[in-house]
Amino acid sequence: MRRPFNNRRPDLKPDRIYDSILVSKLINYIMKNGKKSTAERLVYKALAKSSEVLKKDALPIIETVISNISPLLEVRSRRIGGATYQVPVEVRQERKIILSLRWLVESARKRQGKNMDEILGEELIDAYNKTGSAIKKREEMHKAAEANKAFAHFARY
Repeated sequence: MRRPFNNRRPDLKPDRIYDSILVSKLINYIMKNGKKSTAERLVYKALAKSSEVLKKDALPIIETVISNISPLLEVRSRRIGGATYQVPVEVRQERKIILSLRWLVESARKRQGKNMDEILGEELIDAYNKTGSAIKKREEMHKAAEANKAFAHFARY
């Protein structure tokens, strides 16, 4: 007999400065090779820079950035009768956050020429203003979902 399905995620503690789980997740996405203190320093400097430029608190900035980047629809492959269709489906709330943080960090790592904290701060400002490569990634995903809207009736939900 198989074990019962357990969909429980491990508890993530909020960060120490902003007391936010969202900032803590961003720190974990930035972290490489287990160097959490370095990742914390980078994220806190980036948030300070972006809040200084935008003249707002850091926590509303990061929340707005995540809501600007997070996609509404994505395409999922669905095999029906020997053919594979790209079916547009709505994105769950947890996956929206995961994708937006991933795209934010990925686009910051693609930029070059400055320190990572400066680059991440600029990427946060760009995403706040609805520009930048993370927003572009979201628009590409929405275009793919729009192009495959004809297959929406294959969705299981």
